[in-house]
Amino acid sequence: MPTPALINEATVAFLRLHAPFSRMAQADLEFISERVRLAYFPVGSLIIDPASGVRVRDLHIIQRGHVRNYNAAVQGADIVLGPGECFPVASLSANSVNTRHFVAAEDVFCYQLAQEDFEALRARSGPFADFCTQALASIVQQSLAQLRTQFSQRAAEQQTLLQPLKALVRRAPVYCGNDASIRTALEAMSNEQVGTIAIVDADQKPVGIFTLTDLMERVVLPGVPLDRPICDVMTARPGVLDELAHAQDALALMAQRGYHQLVVTREDRITGIVSERDLFSLQRVSMRNVMQSIKVARTVAALKRAAQDIGMLTENLIAQGAAAEGLTHTIAALNDAMTERVFDLLLPEADLAGLEWCWLSLGSEGRREQTVATDQDNAIIFEGDEDALSHDRARLLTFARRVNDALAEIGFPLCPGNIMSSNRDCCLSVDEWRAKFAGWIREPTPNALLNANIFFDFRPLYGNASLAERLRSWLLGITRDNRFFLRMMTANALQAEPPLGLIRTFRTEDGEHHGTLDLKTQGTRIFVDAARVLALGLATPETNTAQRLWSTGRRLNVPDRHIAAAIDAFHFLQMMRLRAQRGEFIDPADERAADPGRNRNRIDPYALNELDQRMLKESFRQARELQRRLQQTFGQ
Repeated sequence: MPTPALINEATVAFLRLHAPFSRMAQADLEFISERVRLAYFPVGSLIIDPASGVRVRDLHIIQRGHVRNYNAAVQGADIVLGPGECFPVASLSANSVNTRHFVAAEDVFCYQLAQEDFEALRARSGPFADFCTQALASIVQQSLAQLRTQFSQRAAEQQTLLQPLKALVRRAPVYCGNDASIRTALEAMSNEQVGTIAIVDADQKPVGIFTLTDLMERVVLPGVPLDRPICDVMTARPGVLDELAHAQDALALMAQRGYHQLVVTREDRITGIVSERDLFSLQRVSMRNVMQSIKVARTVAALKRAAQDIGMLTENLIAQGAAAEGLTHTIAALNDAMTERVFDLLLPEADLAGLEWCWLSLGSEGRREQTVATDQDNAIIFEGDEDALSHDRARLLTFARRVNDALAEIGFPLCPGNIMSSNRDCCLSVDEWRAKFAGWIREPTPNALLNANIFFDFRPLYGNASLAERLRSWLLGITRDNRFFLRMMTANALQAEPPLGLIRTFRTEDGEHHGTLDLKTQGTRIFVDAARVLALGLATPETNTAQRLWSTGRRLNVPDRHIAAAIDAFHFLQMMRLRAQRGEFIDPADERAADPGRNRNRIDPYALNELDQRMLKESFRQARELQRRLQQTFGQ
């Protein structure tokens, strides 16, 4: 009878013939051989049954025979596994219920490795950990595909002709009384930048409509004086529909009467105007037309309407399969364009002649990682003579207040911590910024580290960008190899722990936020903080988290597949935040759903579908691995 030593030796010899075991160290193969047990499954037996709802507790390595692997819900997707292949790697890696059937296609012998030994092997063997990560890669694609399907369905619902007209009214109506003069009506149209004005009676009931075409044909060409009442030249008896009428009703009325606009009412009083363009486009907002609406906006109110379009564009991009990185970059680019347009509108009246200055974006805006729900984080750097600093700063602060207020009106709330250019402490000269940064680095108190996390992600947005570039170069020169500062930054970055449970899959909170976790502070923040410290320590100038991870990872000789796994996990968490901020995970019956002050980054992980739960867990695992690498690099 073979001795245990001979059995172990035979097991190691078998494993060496098959990947990933062929790439593993001898000690790791011996670790497996000493712990596996051989199990027999007769032909036709169900080795793993997902219908049982029981979590699989063993890794199966086929020693002899073949196993059929299939999903009962998907026809034609059967896979046959043979000697040396393993199952179910993905569900064991994610510690979740398996969703596929495994049936013995013939008499089968399998080595079985208990889950605790599987986890230990994953921790000690790099090749085996890589193998498990690759097994989860297909889950990433499945999860993203499911996201896109959900958003495609929602987009299709939004674009249906069964929508009520009130869903298509994009702004408050522009109207005037029927006794107003033509001049008054034209002034209102000019101020609001519209081509149509509704005419109402004393009860705000629509009695007519006036357009730019009417202006040409009924006023300009006939030479009608502008002090005549608008009712003399309006189109009487306009098309009117109640706001609960459907879009298809509006299209039918337009086709029957030849209307180009309809007045929308509630209880016979005007609530809006819908054009044929609104009906035909039905919220199919493109990047091009949003950018165009920003470019031609002549008022802050017009920019506010463009900001509303960004939300719809975001949802459409998700429906079209856009990745999280592309989505956040798109949001940042559009927000940049709106901010730049604010400058264009306000600068002509500003007293900034002769000043060299630059507007800086900070935080997520500086990293180009904005999600839909974001407030303002900005600052100003300027250059000038010592004698004129106070006067120059006062001029810039006056302008900055107008910009911050305009951005707030558009839809970017004022920063609760007052980290904005209108704050004297955020409007500094080049030398003042250097002194402030040097102080934080020299004495990295908790408050200094918090400021570093926000301000060190600065990015030039408008003005003289060379001022920001010089500051960046100087900053990296003093943070590189500054071991004490980097060690303190590392300790600060390690304070946020991935919410992985010891008993349950996820560690959720008690009290006010019972049963939830925060995707930002317990998820994306971990990647952002780690990438920032690595960038400062290795003197890489990028501010975007993914770019920082690529640059620093290669400097540290981290394999590309590990870098890509960390970035994929970060982007998955970003996508989950986008979904959460759009209310996808909120139960309307929950009393917290209507609270405008609720944290839109919080979710109940156990309310997610199985696929999302598995990916969420793997993303948190990647966060923990990134923290381990940061600790090894700068935490010693």
